[in-house]
Amino acid sequence: MPANAAPARTLDQAYRHFAPAETSPLYQRVAIALSESDEALRAIEAAPPRKRHPTLILAALHDLALAGKAPALAAAYADADGEAVASAAIDTLLGRTGEVVDIVTRRETRTHETGRCAVLYPAIAEVTHRMGADTIGLIDVGCSAALNLNVDRVALEYSDGTTLGDPASPVRMGSTVRGRAPIPTWAMPEVVTRIGIDLDPLDVTVPDDARWLRACLPPEQREQAERLDAEMALAATAPPLLLRGDAVDLLPDALARVPANALPVVLTTWALSQFSLEARLRFLDRLDEAATHRPVAWVSVEGVGAAPAIPTLGDRRASGHSIIGLAVFEHSALRVAAVGRCWSRGRWLAFST
Repeated sequence: MPANAAPARTLDQAYRHFAPAETSPLYQRVAIALSESDEALRAIEAAPPRKRHPTLILAALHDLALAGKAPALAAAYADADGEAVASAAIDTLLGRTGEVVDIVTRRETRTHETGRCAVLYPAIAEVTHRMGADTIGLIDVGCSAALNLNVDRVALEYSDGTTLGDPASPVRMGSTVRGRAPIPTWAMPEVVTRIGIDLDPLDVTVPDDARWLRACLPPEQREQAERLDAEMALAATAPPLLLRGDAVDLLPDALARVPANALPVVLTTWALSQFSLEARLRFLDRLDEAATHRPVAWVSVEGVGAAPAIPTLGDRRASGHSIIGLAVFEHSALRVAAVGRCWSRGRWLAFST
C-alpha cells in the first residue's frame, strides 16, 4: 500500500462511521448498534463483499418491515424509538439473515430524487421549442423506476413564481431558482411514447418493486414516502415500456420505437457518470447514427464534464453542481448548448438561456 494511502475501513468501522444523522437519526442509531454486535457483523459478512454497505443492508431490513415480516421493527420505526429500532434491527438481521442476503444480492439501492422533473421539464420544453416539435417520445437512459418519464404529468412550482406542468396533478414538485435568468416557460409538446432503459429497471406496478423503492427511503422521511407513493400511483396509470439491459446496446431499439412523426428526446440524469468513457462515446455515436434518418434531441443533467460534447461553462470537474445540457443531432450535424446549472439533484437551479 502506498505510504500516503488510507487503510480500508473494517466492516465495523464502516457502520460506526455511517452518519446519516441529518436525514435519518434512526438509521444512524441502527448502524452504530450493528457495528457493536459481533453476531450482526458476521451476519452481514454472509452477503457478497460489495453488498455489505450500510445503505443496502438498512434498506433490506426496511423492506422486510414493510413486507410484514419484521413486525417488531416496523412498530419501532412507527414509534421512532431509537433503542427499540436498534434492538429489533439486530433481531431481524439475525433471525432472517438468509432473506436479508437474498434481498441485497439481487437489489441495488435506489435514491429517490424529487427534483429531477423540475429541471427536466423546462430543458425538454426549451429544446423541443427550438426544434419546432409538436409530439415527442421520451427515452430515459438509466431510468431506475422510470418516474422521470412522467415529467409532463406533474405540477411544478418554482421559487420565482413560475409554474409548469399539469396544475391538477396529484404530484407536486418544486425548485429554488438562482440567478436572474428566467426559467424557460414553453409548454412541453404531447408525449406519445415513454421508454425507460436500465440494467435492472423497477416496475412500479409490481408490488415487490414498489415496496423496494419505499424501502430505500429512511423510515422518518414520511413526506417523501407520501410523494413517492403519489408518483408511483401516477406512473401506474400509464406504465412506460421498460427495456432491461445495457443502455448503449438498447438505445437504437428504443429510438426505433418512437413514431416517425415524433421527435425522440433522450434523457440522462446523473446516469453517464456510471458509464466508462468508452461507453459514453459509444452512447454519443448511437445518437449520431440515429440522426442520419431523423432528428434526435438529448437533454443531459450530469456532473461537470460527465456528458461528452456538452460545454462545461468553464466550470471545474467535481465542483459540486451539474450542468443542464441540450444537444440536437440532425443529418450528421451536432448542435450543443449548456443552458444552466443545478445543485442538490435539482433542488436549486439556474438557467442561462
